[in-house]
Amino acid sequence: MAKDPNRSDDRTSIERELKRGSLELIVLHLLAPGEAYGYEIVTKLTTQTNGALGVTDGTLYPVLYRLERAGFVAVRWETPERGVPRKYYQLTPEGRRELARLKHDWNAFAGAMARLLANEEEK
Repeated sequence: MAKDPNRSDDRTSIERELKRGSLELIVLHLLAPGEAYGYEIVTKLTTQTNGALGVTDGTLYPVLYRLERAGFVAVRWETPERGVPRKYYQLTPEGRRELARLKHDWNAFAGAMARLLANEEEK
């Protein structure tokens, strides 16, 4: 049985898959101006997208760990005078190259989708 494209659970699934496929690009982009810690990244993402691309810590940290293992981000710990230690993430030169590559790929994909959807509207 085909799913109703207007059902919210179908839409949520598509949104989840789009986020999953673009989170590395998103995180690298948010780290491009300078270092940030996890909660700060979540807040920036939510604020800059008006909540459309909000993620949880449980979604973000596995991405950060993957980026760290790949050598795209470096980390440092800071312990404030009061409070808990924070792990700050910063792009490495390899991370900046990966960001440029992912942006190029995303723009090519977005352009192809725009052409496809424009052709669909002309029929």
